[in-house]
Amino acid sequence: MARAEEQIHVQLPMPDIALPISGPPFQRPDPALIDKLYGVGTATASAMLHKMGIRQTFIHGPLPRQPGSKVVGSAVTLQFMPQREDIASGLAQEHAEKVSALWAVFESVQKGDILVIQAWNDPYTGCVGEMLTTYFKGRGGIGMVVDGCVRDWPNIQKIGLPIWTQGFTPNYASQSKLFPWAYNVPVAVSDVLVLPGDIIIADDDGAVMVPIKMASMVAEHTVAHEEWEVFSRIKLAEGGALKKYYPLNEEGWAEYEEWRKQQK
Repeated sequence: MARAEEQIHVQLPMPDIALPISGPPFQRPDPALIDKLYGVGTATASAMLHKMGIRQTFIHGPLPRQPGSKVVGSAVTLQFMPQREDIASGLAQEHAEKVSALWAVFESVQKGDILVIQAWNDPYTGCVGEMLTTYFKGRGGIGMVVDGCVRDWPNIQKIGLPIWTQGFTPNYASQSKLFPWAYNVPVAVSDVLVLPGDIIIADDDGAVMVPIKMASMVAEHTVAHEEWEVFSRIKLAEGGALKKYYPLNEEGWAEYEEWRKQQK
């Protein structure tokens, strides 16, 4: 009869790595630029970026949990990674998480920030709960985009912070197979690369990443787009010809320019 393999009890040596890992300081966008982008919807931003050659911008998966909410702001990032027992484990939750990227990222939050969390669409990891969400809003954070789940959802709803998330779970952050590893580093959220300082636009259609160095161009082109769409919408509601008014052909554009003068 074969003997059952015995578990070897040893003190696991830790690799030469210090957690949490943090990225370098980054620049937040000009508040005036953020104000301009509040006039741009995610659908228009996504389409405009695609025309400019940036194709992976829509963060598929996280759904809007407060219908009617819209946020535009600078991304601060939190990256979860798989647990490895010689580095970090969620067994000692209270100590482990307080010295992890989960606590550290909240200390870096500034007014107007949006927290973007890479959590691999894991259904068992509650990335944030009621208390951290309360603290985040208290520091001036305006929204979260979570490629995974949150916990304490009934109480988070009462806080009134706009959140886009894959779902909900009763588990705490390191209870399952992930661990809060790094903050303010590049993250992958639903196949979209988000860098700290990139701009997030999130509304009822979902969340879109706008590269920080392209944000001014996006604002310039999309605000103009949104303006002529107002005119097109009016004309289409009146029964105007689709070929003339969406998108505007030469004749429709001439009418739009005249309409703009009248509005001013």
